[in-house]
Amino acid sequence: MAQLKPYRLANMKNWHLSLIVPVAALACGFHLQAQIAIPDDCKTGGFAIGCQAYTFNRFSAFEAIEKTAKAGGKVIEFYPGQKLSPQEPDLKVDHNASENVLAKLKAKLAEHGVKAVNYGVVGISRDEAEARKVFEFAKKMGMRAVTTESADAIDTLEKLAKEYNIAVGFHNHPGKMNNPDYKVWNPYYIAGLVEGRDQRLGAAADTGHWVRSNLNPVECLRILKGRLISAHLKDLHQMGEGAHDVPYGTGVSNVKAILDELKAQGFQGNISIEYEYNWDNSLPEVTQCIDFVREYGAK
Repeated sequence: MAQLKPYRLANMKNWHLSLIVPVAALACGFHLQAQIAIPDDCKTGGFAIGCQAYTFNRFSAFEAIEKTAKAGGKVIEFYPGQKLSPQEPDLKVDHNASENVLAKLKAKLAEHGVKAVNYGVVGISRDEAEARKVFEFAKKMGMRAVTTESADAIDTLEKLAKEYNIAVGFHNHPGKMNNPDYKVWNPYYIAGLVEGRDQRLGAAADTGHWVRSNLNPVECLRILKGRLISAHLKDLHQMGEGAHDVPYGTGVSNVKAILDELKAQGFQGNISIEYEYNWDNSLPEVTQCIDFVREYGAK
């Protein structure tokens, strides 16, 4: 089979990616099999956009739900370990939570008209019994996907993704070519990792961390065409290390071009706003981000 030669992505400076992946996988793309659909009434501007609860990690999960709804978001992605509520700070939201905690979480979501669609970033064991807890949690909460960096557990993840009909997105944090032990930051690595695997496996694309890695996020999305499970959409004030979040459309990430690419690919996953700046008072900026997507969809 013909192979794609390594080449340099735009804005990579003097780095280049050395992982080879078959060109057919990139040129043709993939189509995810039937999964739990995100309802159209959870979408804003054509996308299921809401918050990664980590945006509000100074607060409880209940408060994260409230703030997501106030910002105009209709979906939420939980992360492991957030306290449930100000009244019950000892109770945590994660895949070991009791049925009582899940019931309270579901009630709070229903109260504010917010749907839980994703969970992560969570480490998932290769041990099937341990990994199953994550999928059980996602199933009980009616989620579409889970987000992880546990590439070493891919055999277990593939088996459980099929069994539970829940997608798995591999998430990228910032990376460098001089740290070869950390690989999932590289979109070519993820493309190669999931090649030939079940269509429920793919990328949980963090566009901000690609920018911090001096990568062009639109080019990265194209490399992963058809394998995009979900996205952490970010606009940053500069390329490279030290960059921080800013409202969509005010930074260097070219959010409109990112949305154009997602739309062109027929992306059906959730977009999470993981706003990692102005931690104690980020709601106005998060609201600006959702308004940007709403206005994008109205054009």
